[in-house]
Amino acid sequence: MDRAPGWSVRLKLALSYAGVVMIAGALLLAVVWVFLLRYVPEVIEPAVGTPGPEFGDRRPSVYSPMFIPNRYDLWRAFAPKAAAVLALLLLFGLLGGWLLAGRMLAPLSRITRATRLATNGSLSHRIQLDGRKDEFRELADAFDTMLARLEAQVAEQQRFAANASHELRTPLAITQTLLEVARNDRSSDTGELVDRLHFVNTRAIDLTEALLLLSRADQRSFTREHVDLSLMAEEATETLLPLAEKRGLTLKTSGEIAPTVGSHALLLQMTTNLVHNAIVHNLAEQGTVWVTTSVADKTVVLTVENTGDRLTPQLVATIVEPFQRGTARIRDGHTGAGLGLPIVRSIAQAHDGTLTLTARPDGGLCVTVRLPAAPPATS
Repeated sequence: MDRAPGWSVRLKLALSYAGVVMIAGALLLAVVWVFLLRYVPEVIEPAVGTPGPEFGDRRPSVYSPMFIPNRYDLWRAFAPKAAAVLALLLLFGLLGGWLLAGRMLAPLSRITRATRLATNGSLSHRIQLDGRKDEFRELADAFDTMLARLEAQVAEQQRFAANASHELRTPLAITQTLLEVARNDRSSDTGELVDRLHFVNTRAIDLTEALLLLSRADQRSFTREHVDLSLMAEEATETLLPLAEKRGLTLKTSGEIAPTVGSHALLLQMTTNLVHNAIVHNLAEQGTVWVTTSVADKTVVLTVENTGDRLTPQLVATIVEPFQRGTARIRDGHTGAGLGLPIVRSIAQAHDGTLTLTARPDGGLCVTVRLPAAPPATS
């Protein structure tokens, strides 16, 4: 918004310094004036003494009466000098205040310059003020931290947008290819074409819903309520038990009551995604999934472990990124779009929690979600 031009902060500070110096000087002179008035009478009575010098002798006689000034004489002698001192104090206050204000506001000019660069799109610039900690350095450090987070988020959003565009383009391209083949070959089986189109369309719908859920979690646009993660784990395992039995896997659920505060739907989706990933990315047969809940240090912990192939730390560090499925993962009807763990991470962060992935020594993955525990109920 446009604003009318005004005085600079440096000028205001300089005038403030000069005003303080002037007030202090005036008070000091007032104290001196009051102190002198205590010893000066208002009217001086003529002193009686010996005759003065003889006629024509201009040298004062030791017997002449002494000259004692009254308050008017003191004022005539004191006022000009006091005015000169105040003028010097005003000049000194303005000059010194201007220099001191410029020195004190120098870090602020660097912060302003960095802000303008960030406004123009340059998020890589950092202020990096030197020296000991003070208010300006705290502001500069906070601004540098904000710029670093903004740069990371912008880069992540750009990467996510590129990956999402690629993933959404794939089912559309497949659909277009199937339709062109069907148009060129009128004798093709229509039922098989419909089945393929239905499968591709379902995959596109699942991907779109996952993107919407991820956006909802990032925006934190949900209502918070008391939720028990142990009930979430039981509900997720009961829902996915047929899929686990179909793959010959064993689901084991254990733990204690883990109360937290958040969105029931999002936390259930988070737990379901973790259990689903543990089932899909498991051994071909005789695999196991462990789902446990616990409470420790004012946090509730949800842990999902699964057997599977041995994973390297490098692979574990990348599978939480959007659309990353791992090198050995097979895409079938249950693998999803590669947004399961990114959705889990976004939901955990939206609930002020953390997500930790660790490769199991015997193979498989251990995923741990820590969320703030719900405050104890008060009567």
